Amino acid sequence: MVYDIDMLRTFYASYAKRVKAAQQASGKPLTLAEKILYTHLYHPEIQPRFRRGEDYATFRPDRVAMQDATAQMALLQFMNAGKETTAVPATVHCDHLIQAYKGVQTDLPAACQVNREVYDFLQSVSAKYGIGFWKPGAGIIHQVVLENYAFPGGMMVGTDSHTPNAGGLGMIAIGVGGADAVDVMTGMEWELKMPRLIGVHLKGSLNGWAAPKDVILKLAGILTVKGATNAIIEYFGEGTASISATGKATICNMGAEVGATTSIFPYDEQMATYLCATGREEIARLASACADCLQADPEVLAQPEKYYDRIIEIDLSALEPYINGPFTPDAACPISDFAEKVKANGYPRRMEVGLIGSCTNSSYQDLSRAASLARQVKEKALKMASPLIINPGSEQIYCTARRDGMISAFEAVGGTIMTNACGPCIGQWKRVTDDPNRANSIVTSFNRNFAKRADGNPNTHAFVASPELAMALTIAGDLCFNPLTDTLTNEKGEQVKLDAPAGETLPRNGFTVDDNGYIAPPADGKSIEVSIHPDSERLQKLEPFAPWDGNDLIDMPLLIKTKGKCTTDHISMAGPWLRFRGHLENISNNLLMGAVNAFNGKTNWVLNTLTGEYEAVSAVAKSYKAKGIPSIVVAEENYGEGSSREHAAMEPRFLNVRVVLAKSFARIHETNLKKQGMLALTFIHKDDYDKVQENDRISVFGLREFAPGKPLQIKLRHADGSEDTFEAAHTYNEMQIKWFKAGAALNL
Repeated sequence: MVYDIDMLRTFYASYAKRVKAAQQASGKPLTLAEKILYTHLYHPEIQPRFRRGEDYATFRPDRVAMQDATAQMALLQFMNAGKETTAVPATVHCDHLIQAYKGVQTDLPAACQVNREVYDFLQSVSAKYGIGFWKPGAGIIHQVVLENYAFPGGMMVGTDSHTPNAGGLGMIAIGVGGADAVDVMTGMEWELKMPRLIGVHLKGSLNGWAAPKDVILKLAGILTVKGATNAIIEYFGEGTASISATGKATICNMGAEVGATTSIFPYDEQMATYLCATGREEIARLASACADCLQADPEVLAQPEKYYDRIIEIDLSALEPYINGPFTPDAACPISDFAEKVKANGYPRRMEVGLIGSCTNSSYQDLSRAASLARQVKEKALKMASPLIINPGSEQIYCTARRDGMISAFEAVGGTIMTNACGPCIGQWKRVTDDPNRANSIVTSFNRNFAKRADGNPNTHAFVASPELAMALTIAGDLCFNPLTDTLTNEKGEQVKLDAPAGETLPRNGFTVDDNGYIAPPADGKSIEVSIHPDSERLQKLEPFAPWDGNDLIDMPLLIKTKGKCTTDHISMAGPWLRFRGHLENISNNLLMGAVNAFNGKTNWVLNTLTGEYEAVSAVAKSYKAKGIPSIVVAEENYGEGSSREHAAMEPRFLNVRVVLAKSFARIHETNLKKQGMLALTFIHKDDYDKVQENDRISVFGLREFAPGKPLQIKLRHADGSEDTFEAAHTYNEMQIKWFKAGAALNL
């Protein structure tokens, strides 16, 4: 079945004409990213001559996708918009709230029971407003989108940071907060700073143990977690054609880990083949008819250095497997050097659990190659040294893998098949260990490995690798094992070597599925009532935030000065807190509980300047709010790195935090703060961070003259009566300043 076929036919009927108009208006050859961006301008009559990384532009995306954890807040906001239906096709995917514990047979029914109130809410809202609904167990949002909705040349937004997964099918797909999704669903202009362009030239082709995952793991080491902020990564070169569509999706998916706005590959036969394999032959035909518009212009490919802001070259033929971590996805290391890194840093050498799946690596090809290694356990008389957990990407992947013997291959070596959902990747893993305080190591095929990310244990050293390498290390149970060179001792006492993984890119006999889990909305949902019980602990109607009172912010107490990495996981933890994603008041109890206090090195333990006592961050914020006192957060680099969760912006806003002053911000989080009417300011001189003291009263001056490009004034009034003053920068444009003055973007 091809969803939204009329929209797709209309899109391709005019796409080539729109690309030609953009080429003529810009007066220069265009990259693929520029073609898609310019053909989706909200006001196409505007000359597409934006300064990259400086000018804001407004767009009209083709569709919206939402996962259940973020969809709750997005749809609660949409319900206040007064619309009868969404302006563009939209879908909700129930993949985040399912806990991984004993396996799909137990976990899925338990999740449906525990989350019934939320699932009923999401399904009823979807039915009322014409939104497609994918049931719990149907699959992980990005795999389902790739199989059913992604299309070459299109543009979409999704309330999840790994939305760029759809770049594997040549689509500009961008992770956003719920308020941004509401803009698109209501037909309003959606704003984005025109991204810089990083061109990655791929040469050669992958071989042996190397996998598509290794491309982005290597690139993460080059760019670091913020090296692609406000940039699109566009892959080009002969090497792109050698990578499958799902392999391309893996690479685009993890572009979120280097801060990229999105990532994209040019249209090719691999994409056409995947579209046909997933029942979208007509889309493949329509895309192939305008294939030249779905790749960079020839002049760009001939002289890429003239058209991209940065060029990076990667030779796929020489690429070896990488393993990144722990605690950050950009700690990249080739497998040949990894054993020495483990020993030098004293990482726990025993590999305790291997986890394969997530939105990044749960395709048929991923499972096929990992299963080829699982079969070698019996063939070579080996034993699994560590437990294995598998999360298939969708019900279609699961049913096909079961038919083709992959599921039985994993089960034969003791593997546990979890629900087709995110599970451990987002902290939804009920892990049972002998001692949670013991340092331990796990290897995953996921995308993130922040402290406490998978199992809530700060002592877990999580390493990210390809499914193939994760499987090999699970067989060995030893982080220092290199499957390219090392041998294992089998049950006969023999030294045996694992063969390189082998698998099918797509199923030879086609995909199969019993029930894909999709529920279409009714033709007319106006009569459907969406009820939220006033005593619910899971759902709460939203009240608008108060507008700016017209005054400067004077003598705010410091809520917390964070030290080091402060991701959205630190600001608004997932795991057990996911159940409150639809209840702003309740989830605000986790505010910044994972952030490290720069003054005492502790988490969730900050000074209440009203009492002189130390309390949890949320408790102190509530204390200030109760007395009508606004507060401020001070932070270091790349504040808000990680997922798109707007709760990390809505929680401080709800608890009357008015300002976040940081050395730098992650793109999505900075936008989320602006959308909620907060001030996101940066130190002009980063050493000014060191001037902030624990008992300070902090003021922000110049708000009556708040204007684009004009710094605001910061005054620190220290406890001893002395003061420090300095300027802070911001990136607000005229519209974003209106958001601040109105109290939030949605208030407008």
